[in-house]
Amino acid sequence: MKNLFLSAAIVLGSLTSFASTTQVNNTIVKTISVEDEYTEIKLEELPAAITESLKKAYPEAVITKAYKNEKSEYKLDVTVGDKVGNLFANADGTWIKK
Repeated sequence: MKNLFLSAAIVLGSLTSFASTTQVNNTIVKTISVEDEYTEIKLEELPAAITESLKKAYPEAVITKAYKNEKSEYKLDVTVGDKVGNLFANADGTWIKK
């Protein structure tokens, strides 16, 4: 009977000696987005195709600012009611998803 208790104590003691803690590594991932350089332009400089496309898609929309990059892509700051957002378009009025 002594041997049974002794062997049980050794087995339980050996189980705790194999328990180990794992090291937790916190990895931080940084996402960097590179935006095209847009320069502000006057609203009168917008191509007519863009303003017509905007009127068709969003009749109540008001363009507050317009920007253009080297690729002749346009960024529009638009207000619809109480919502403010950005739209992107090509010179021919085709919408771009960005």
